[in-house]
Amino acid sequence: MTTPRLLARFVALMALALPLTAAPVAADAHELPEPRREFRAAWIATVANIDWPSRKGMLMDEAKAELVAQLDRLVEMNMNAVVFQIRPTGDALYQSELEPWSEWLTGETGKAPSPMWDPLEFAVEEAHARGLELHVWFNPYRAKHATSKTDPVAPALAATNPSVVKQYGNQMWMDPGEPVVQQHSLAVVLDVTRRYDIDGVHMDDYFYPYPVRDEDKNEIEFPDDASYAAYVEGGGKLGRDDWRRKSVNDFVQEMYAGVKAIKPHVKVGLSPFGIYRPGHPHFIQGFDQYDKLYADPALWLREGWMDYVTPQLYWPIAPPQQSFTALLSWWDDHNPMGRHVWPGLAPYRHFDDERGRYPVEEFVYQVRYARYLTSVSDGHIHFSMKWLMPLEEGNALADRLSEAVYDEPAMVPATPWLAGDAELPAAPAVRGVAVRDAEVEVTINSSSARSSPRWVVQVERDGAWFEAFGTPGESRVTVATPGGGAVDRVAVRLADRFGRLGEPTIREGGR
Repeated sequence: MTTPRLLARFVALMALALPLTAAPVAADAHELPEPRREFRAAWIATVANIDWPSRKGMLMDEAKAELVAQLDRLVEMNMNAVVFQIRPTGDALYQSELEPWSEWLTGETGKAPSPMWDPLEFAVEEAHARGLELHVWFNPYRAKHATSKTDPVAPALAATNPSVVKQYGNQMWMDPGEPVVQQHSLAVVLDVTRRYDIDGVHMDDYFYPYPVRDEDKNEIEFPDDASYAAYVEGGGKLGRDDWRRKSVNDFVQEMYAGVKAIKPHVKVGLSPFGIYRPGHPHFIQGFDQYDKLYADPALWLREGWMDYVTPQLYWPIAPPQQSFTALLSWWDDHNPMGRHVWPGLAPYRHFDDERGRYPVEEFVYQVRYARYLTSVSDGHIHFSMKWLMPLEEGNALADRLSEAVYDEPAMVPATPWLAGDAELPAAPAVRGVAVRDAEVEVTINSSSARSSPRWVVQVERDGAWFEAFGTPGESRVTVATPGGGAVDRVAVRLADRFGRLGEPTIREGGR
């Protein structure tokens, strides 16, 4: 590790004890400041009705209202993205010809909603109207969850090609080593990418399942004898563990390339188990995903097969064996392509009486650490949405996050490596600027607003810079400028789907 990075981390640790302020960003007379950027998201888990819908068979209007309430909560907390689970068990919470409707939506696998509606289409429209990115979350190989009450039906692989689906413990899994399984899961991802206006494709840590043990606590081998034998008979030379890893690696690589071939701006993110391997760094102990899940996310980072990695760092800062700070630094250090590192945080642990509640300030410090200590960790994702919602007993965690680290909105960080030779957005048409005592109101042409997933207004007032963000659904933005004073400049820029800002329209003196 280089000396400058060590120094940066030392300074960051000192900053953790300080309140995080949203001081205006200074800029010289010829440059505009970079707007505040940070990926702030929550997972909405649909499997087992964890987050949404809160129960099976919910009426359409009630389900829509519940989802809108969660999106509104994200906006209220100054978040800017949501990771929405649409394929938890080889099923679909959207209209699909490749997968059956999900039990978690209608109460029965394969049963369509009545009246018919498409939750993903609805979620995309509602998220974008609020200036939120929507990333779709797939589980690539799980075929039936332990809590499921109905069996898979066509066109699920578990029904149409049951030989490639295995019972393992109390769940069913599509065999990742079967080419037909890989091809089917890839087709599902690409189908959604092609048909929906999504911002990201997301997968979690479940490729091969976590090991199941027998009554004597011995690990039970995943039942893939047939697929491995077919590989060997075809001339394959790899041992079974390496073959399993290659199966996962090939899928990740093909998924990344396939998504980019359809829509280059759609980000691909993966959320692996937070420890790459025990001993990385040297004092870390715990589960070995490389040997047990056959996942090699360090390889995926090196090869650039993902645009962001979200290691599930569901541990506190202090214990050295699984330290949030040490692990986040490790992921940052092993990121040669400079992809985004957006750790997964665990607000559910604040409400976990059985294992011991994490204090509220733990999460405040984790967000601050991610901001200050690493070179590219400019965001994070919370698991999960239900723990950020208002609760009967109140929600001190969400309130504190809003007050301490989300007191100002932020744009999603850009992914310029995806843009290629795409042109930047043109300067927007500004219709009016109204200067008041402690605020400036800016109105742009509605067609300019609709052309951008996010637009930014920056006001230089009495030598200090202030900013606010607009969404496609609004053409007027008010920028708070505490203290008033003379307005030096007003600058308006549109963002593209890669997060890059285009040419500014500048009004000198607010005119």
